[in-house]
This record gives sequence, C-alpha cells and structure tokens, in this order.
Amino acid sequence: MDEMELRFEGNPDPGRWRHRRKEGKGRSVVAFVIVLLLLGGLGAGGWYGYDRFAGRFLAADYDGPGSGEVIVEVKKGDSASTIAETLHGAGVVKSTRAFVNAANENPKSTGIQVGQYKLRKEMKASEAVVALLDLKNKHVEGAFTIPEGWTHMQVFDALSKETGIPVAEFDKAAENVQALGVPALWFKRTDGKKVNKKDIEGFLYPATYELPKDATAEQILKMMIKNFNAEMDKLDFVETVQSELNISPYEALVAASIAQVEARLDVDMGPVARVLYNRAYTGNFPCTCLQLDSTVNYWLRLIGKDAKASEKLLASELHDPKNPYNYDVKGMAIGPISNPGEVALKGAMNPPKSNYYFFVTIDDKGTTAYGVTNDDHEKNKLIACKNGIPIC
Repeated sequence: MDEMELRFEGNPDPGRWRHRRKEGKGRSVVAFVIVLLLLGGLGAGGWYGYDRFAGRFLAADYDGPGSGEVIVEVKKGDSASTIAETLHGAGVVKSTRAFVNAANENPKSTGIQVGQYKLRKEMKASEAVVALLDLKNKHVEGAFTIPEGWTHMQVFDALSKETGIPVAEFDKAAENVQALGVPALWFKRTDGKKVNKKDIEGFLYPATYELPKDATAEQILKMMIKNFNAEMDKLDFVETVQSELNISPYEALVAASIAQVEARLDVDMGPVARVLYNRAYTGNFPCTCLQLDSTVNYWLRLIGKDAKASEKLLASELHDPKNPYNYDVKGMAIGPISNPGEVALKGAMNPPKSNYYFFVTIDDKGTTAYGVTNDDHEKNKLIACKNGIPIC
C-alpha cells in the first residue's frame, strides 16, 4: 500500500507525503489471505479476519456526514496510516484505506495538527480529513493554534473568539512590537526601506499555544513573540541570511511570508523565495518589482476589503498608487504578508540557486512551473489553463 506520512505541528522531522512502498503484488497476497480466511472453515473467526483485512486494504467508505460525537487524538509523529487506524478504531471511518486515499487527494491534509478533535461516527473519509483540518474541532481546552500563512488579522480575530478579549486590545498591544519582545535587529533593512515598528505581521510564529487563563492581550502576544525568537535561534535564521544572502533578516522574513502564501507545496517554498530575490535584487527583472497578486490582496485585507481571485483583480487595484504593496513597488515588499512556518522560513534562508523570474501553479495538486522568460511563463500559463486553473 502507498503509505505516506503527514507533517504535524511539533514533529521534529516535518515533511510532505513520502512514498514508502507500492501495491501491486501486495494486493494479490491480501486477496489470497482473504480467500483462505473465507474458505478455511474458520466461521466467525474467518469473518472477523476478513473484516480486519477489508478495513485495512479496501477503500470501503461511509457516504454521509456521520452522527454522534467521538474524541480522537492525533499524536506527534503519527503517520497517515496511524491516524487512519485511530479513526477506524473509533468508528469514524469505514476503512483505513478510504482515509489514506482521501488525505492523499486533499493537498491541505498536511496541515493537520497534533491534538484532540471532536468528530462524528460513520463519517465519509474525505469529510473526516476536512474535519481534522478545521481548528473549530480542536478539543484541547486552552490550546490555540496559528496555522501557517495566517495574517495577524486572522490571528487576532480567532484569539478574540477564543478568549473573549476584543480585537481592539490585540491591535493596541501590537502597536509597539519591540516592547513585545522583537529584537531591534529585525527593524533594519539593507535595501534602504524603513521597517514599520508597529507591524507585527510575520512575528506570530505558527504553532499551538496554551493560553493562560485570564491572560491579557499583551501577555498572549509576548508569549508568541518569545516563541518566534526561540524558533529563529533554533533555525539560526539571522546569521544564515546575513552571511549567505547578504540581506537583512527582515527582508528574508518578508520573502518567507510571501512564499508561504504563493507556494502550494513545501517543495516550492525555496524556489519561490529565489524567484522573489531574483526579481527584487538582481537588476535583471525589468521593473525590479515583485508583481504579485498576493501582496495586492494583503493590502485589500488591511483596508477592510475582501481578497479576490487573481483573475478578478482589477488593473486599478494592481497598480493602485495608494497601495504600498502594489505591482509596481520596486524591490522586496515593505513588510510580511503572512506569518510563515518552518518550511517557508527554511526556504527563504536557503533558496536553491536558479535564474527563474516567473512561477505559476499549473494544476489542482499545487504543482508549480517556473520560467526564465515571459515566453516561458506564458507557455506555463497555457498549461495551467488546460488543467482548469482560472488564470486565463
């Protein structure tokens, strides 16, 4: 069976799904064993054995949302098959194979976090995957998770719902980022642009936090900043960026925050960061600007508007002179547009060398294609359009 591993919060060796072994002959062996169990005169015992093998290797699935309530736990280091066994044992899914298949087909499944979840019995496997991705189903009291790629606005809104503290109090506490514990070295850039010391974006490290009872907004944010500093030290982010890339840590943080949003797959975090650096710093990209829809959408969110799909963004929005994140701003963006996780940060620290200046998602699996020239990019866009990606 194709067994693949999920990356969970706190896993010391995070990774995407990894193939381990293939099916083929394995199916024949399973079929042979099932036949033996059914024909070997084992009666009830044979049926029990068949049920176990069918649950493990056949993709039997429920067809509804399920009913009732059951608590299941995803533990540190659990593989996809381990989670499937847990769910099958709790009566959530009809077979382990159905869950593994559903997880493989959902590119977001790698975002499932460690913890306890409230699920229903007899759920369709694909709905069980979605339920595990929904933080509202988290059962651990006092635990609060920041998913990779959330903006500070999303974090504050979720924190307010979790704690009852008004969003305005988090906004006020975030007005002095340095007082919350962000070191002064993060407020410098090598490209001459100024860093907004009231901008907390990028410093709220994605993780699961235990919120102290009756904690204030300031105390909660200080706890998160403390974790950010610890993770940066663990990654040796500052020293690596300064010595290997000759840019400020803040600029690399900005790149990581953009790669986190733009790259659908972990493997593309580094290559996308390299494209950003190539555009912003080499002088070989005509406008030396980023030209990204994601930065434009971030500004729309900042001013209280909804983000738009790329094909729906207007030229007036892309080139809005009042938008400091617009298409035409030269160099690296003025600040982070999300809170990047470990993979994106590592990608921004150690991006693979390339002469790519373009990238585009070309299928619903999140595959990214790269190009050196605009002609390359247009060809990749045609591939995306043929695959149903709405960018034409």
